[in-house]
Amino acid sequence: MQKVAISVFKARCLSMLEKVRRTGAPILITRRGQPIAEVTPPSPLRGENWLGSAEGTGEILGDIVSPIADADWEVLDG
Repeated sequence: MQKVAISVFKARCLSMLEKVRRTGAPILITRRGQPIAEVTPPSPLRGENWLGSAEGTGEILGDIVSPIADADWEVLDG
């Protein structure tokens, strides 16, 4: 993993982000030698196709149309 001082990252931010996108290699950003952030490429689920990603994973058990209980409802006149 490449380590970069925050001042260098600030000066070259856009090109470094492009490098992470292109290569997939993360960059560790440091301040005075101490790590403060890590830039990593996005995970596959954060992409455009996350809608519908759980399709086919659910299971219907029993009747989903009938009422839960036979109840007599009373309306209060106010």
